[in-house]
Amino acid sequence: MCGIAGEISFDLPVDPRILRRMTDALIHRGPDDQGHHCEGRIGLGHRRLSILDLSPSGHQPMWTRDRSLAIVFNGEVYNFLEIRPELEARGYRFVGGSDTEVVINAIHCWGLEAALHRFIGMFAFAVWDTRSRSLLLVRDRIGVKPLYYQKTSKRLLFGSELKALYAHPCFQRDLLHKGLGQFFCFGYTLGDTTVFKDTYKLPAGHYLRISEFGETRLTRYWSLDAVERGSFRGTFAEATEQLTALCDSAFAYRLVSDVPVGVFLSGG
Repeated sequence: MCGIAGEISFDLPVDPRILRRMTDALIHRGPDDQGHHCEGRIGLGHRRLSILDLSPSGHQPMWTRDRSLAIVFNGEVYNFLEIRPELEARGYRFVGGSDTEVVINAIHCWGLEAALHRFIGMFAFAVWDTRSRSLLLVRDRIGVKPLYYQKTSKRLLFGSELKALYAHPCFQRDLLHKGLGQFFCFGYTLGDTTVFKDTYKLPAGHYLRISEFGETRLTRYWSLDAVERGSFRGTFAEATEQLTALCDSAFAYRLVSDVPVGVFLSGG
């Protein structure tokens, strides 16, 4: 499962003790390993549940070879073994066998949006770009993996759960009546809303870019509405065959693991 947390400050340096507190709040998501990068006004934290590459080579935050990009990653990109040879052909060299190493090098090679369109998976991750001095927060196409953030005039905090944000002494706990109303009516909040002011869920299929000066830009990179409807021209039997093949492919992707795989079914 893993958990990520961090801070980009717009004035003072990030306190490494506070960053550690934020990741400690996520230990239930990642009991196997922890890692932190705290330098100046950026802090990245990670709690790891080891699934792919159980060795120290999978440790995060993970950097590109030229130290231009760092990532903390939660989730899995299932087709990483297909992407990796493309990167190796372009001269990229890998030290481990994790999908995270493929993800960060794919972003380095093709840029964020082009890399995202190649990924098949569920994920939420943060990338620190030392070249543009900007932080990227990214969530998968349909929002399987959670990612929360709060932005004020002085900092942006992020985490896989609100618990990580609570651990920061500057987290502002002003309640949002709209979010509270949604929670009491539905048992959850809608869209990007949370129960706190200035605190949001990153929408599915979006990424958020934050500059070191606090400028933000939210971008949608995928939408179900963009998928063409009614384009299939085959027979019902051909449609059945294609659907079966797609399901087989989806299950095969999800069985790639360096630990035992569990299957959970729910229905009604």
